Amino acid sequence: MDQLLAMRIFHALVEARSFSAAGEMLDMSHSSVSRQLKQTESALGVALVNRSTRQFSLTPAGERYHRHCIDIIGRVDAMTHAMTDEREQPSGPLRVTVPLAIGTLELPAWLPAFRLRYPDIELTLSCSDQYVDLLAEGFDLALRISSTPLADSNLQAKLLTASETVLVASPGYLSQAGLPRTPDALASHQCLRFARPNSPDAWTITTPDAQIQRVSLSSAFATDAITALFSAALAGAGIAAFTERTVRAELARGTLVRVLPQCTLGRSHYYALYPQTRHVNPKVRAFIGFMAEHYQES
Repeated sequence: MDQLLAMRIFHALVEARSFSAAGEMLDMSHSSVSRQLKQTESALGVALVNRSTRQFSLTPAGERYHRHCIDIIGRVDAMTHAMTDEREQPSGPLRVTVPLAIGTLELPAWLPAFRLRYPDIELTLSCSDQYVDLLAEGFDLALRISSTPLADSNLQAKLLTASETVLVASPGYLSQAGLPRTPDALASHQCLRFARPNSPDAWTITTPDAQIQRVSLSSAFATDAITALFSAALAGAGIAAFTERTVRAELARGTLVRVLPQCTLGRSHYYALYPQTRHVNPKVRAFIGFMAEHYQES
């Protein structure tokens, strides 16, 4: 007996709740479905369906068997799709929404390699720090940066990486204003604020001896765009906080310098979010896999 076929027929029977309807779903006759059920019950040595009433119902053994059928069929189908997808180069349109930091400041570090690896994917990138409803607005997936756990949703989340939040400033600013040696010294500096709704007006800094200090931010400059904050820091307007990944290239070039490198402002997590589905679109899987690999290597 073909056990996988038997499982598919039994699953169809349970879904259809009748032999005739199951036969129509499978393009089989009523008698063929009934005969397959009898063979399955004989092989298992248990009754799977109650036949004492005209209403379709499962026995306790039938309910357990059906749960196993769902699991096994799902695994087999997922494996089949995965093997099929591996033979096909992902192609076609892919709509992705990303934070401004990833879509602008980090873009040169990953986009050229992605285009080289997947030339047939037509990538449309929407760059915004605002929350986007993927399903309502027609996006295939989202990348998000969060310093707090993500709220429960109907989306699947994959953690790509985590990055420490660091303080930076331009060499020009530090040469004029001096290099702060302690969190208290920040009070006399221009501390640039990332001003989004509900964003804090102070930095919470943990010192090497595990002391926590709050540093109020000056009102000299505030912006709701990470790109403007980045430009202000480069221009020497003051000290700003970014994830280390966002400013990694500037730190390497020396156009930005770490401030209070012995202290920490916590960590932010990079997530890929996409609709929950049994079979993830090959383009979505390719983009997520590439970004996970990029962050792991860098």
